[in-house]
Amino acid sequence: MNLEQIGTGYHMLAKPIGPICNLNCEYCFYTEKEALFQPKNNFRMSDRVLESYIEKYITSQNIPEIQFVWHGGEPTLMGLDYFHRIVELQQKYAGNKTIVNSLQTNGTLLDDDWCIFLKEHNFLVGISMDGPQEVHDRYRVDRGGRPSFHRVMKGLKLLQKYEVSYNILLCVTRESARRPKEVYKFIKEYGIQFVQFIPIVERIPDELAFSLGLRHASPPSLKHVEQEPAVSPWTVESEQYGDFLIEIFEEWVRNDIGSINIMNFEWALESWLGLPSSICVFSKQCGKAVTVEHNGDVYSCDHYVYPEYRIGNIMTDRPEDMIHSERQVEFGRSKETSLPQVCQNCEVRFACHGECPKHRFLIAPNGEPGLNYLCAGYKKYFHHIHRYMKVMVQLIENGLPAAKIRDVIKAPLIIKQ
Repeated sequence: MNLEQIGTGYHMLAKPIGPICNLNCEYCFYTEKEALFQPKNNFRMSDRVLESYIEKYITSQNIPEIQFVWHGGEPTLMGLDYFHRIVELQQKYAGNKTIVNSLQTNGTLLDDDWCIFLKEHNFLVGISMDGPQEVHDRYRVDRGGRPSFHRVMKGLKLLQKYEVSYNILLCVTRESARRPKEVYKFIKEYGIQFVQFIPIVERIPDELAFSLGLRHASPPSLKHVEQEPAVSPWTVESEQYGDFLIEIFEEWVRNDIGSINIMNFEWALESWLGLPSSICVFSKQCGKAVTVEHNGDVYSCDHYVYPEYRIGNIMTDRPEDMIHSERQVEFGRSKETSLPQVCQNCEVRFACHGECPKHRFLIAPNGEPGLNYLCAGYKKYFHHIHRYMKVMVQLIENGLPAAKIRDVIKAPLIIKQ
């Protein structure tokens, strides 16, 4: 399951320790947000805010299952007792609803006690990493500049030892994108069965970012278009990201489909099956997944924690009012309405829908603003997998598993463009 999936209702991702983290990953878009909050010496979500959030999130939705995601920063810095309190409050307000918890972590602070707790309470754990040691330690270092790979892998092995459900969020930087075979070999070598590839795309600071004390550019605005936006040195190149996905897909579809679950390929299959996307970045519209900060402030999206995107506070406002507010509805709708004409006419729009608005900072060939930075890579990737996806759809429609495509591939001349 993807930690950013949107359920039937709405989704509130919680950051109980805000942007505080024990690592200092150079490309992180979130730890810099420490500059936006006052006072700066208290980033722990208080018991009052925590209980208000849990109560309102559960009781405001008339759905059988409520999905909680605990994010950061590094949420395990809150300590295990805090998470026992979370479970206690959830049980207090659950009624007859099923509670599902997910924890996104860098894995460096996990120990036996943590893993026993996570297993007992059926947490799904997302581990963030970059891949093999040489790639991982390039940007994922602690606040003393020390590499984190071995600590992350120790946490991963503990999750495996205690049979805790987990998946890997593997960040694709410019460096790792050059090594798809090494990255995929790493996944297989460590027995990782659930993984999703997250492209790292960050622009260098703009004027607004400088004024706020941030090291990355604020989200793009159609009103202020840069002719040649500059991206950070670690940002994956667009076609490079497409080539990375293609090379891994070719290995996966021939050898590992059915045994290794790569969410990027499953999201694509959803689109070819004509299903609505289960992830916001590939949905027609967004706005149903908001972020609750440590102080109770609620923002339109995890990628839009900026003053102008604050839509309320969990202590004073009802979640349903914030989600259905005119500002938030327009925020979600604009993902579709702001697409440039080249995207509206694109043959793979059904699989992409312009991807995340955060990445729409290029100017289209016809001069319109709002073209996604990753457009070229996605088009290359979607065109490449099209013939495979058509076969998988046919298999599923005939009551067969998509993994049977491995047998089809072995038959010459059956897979055609």
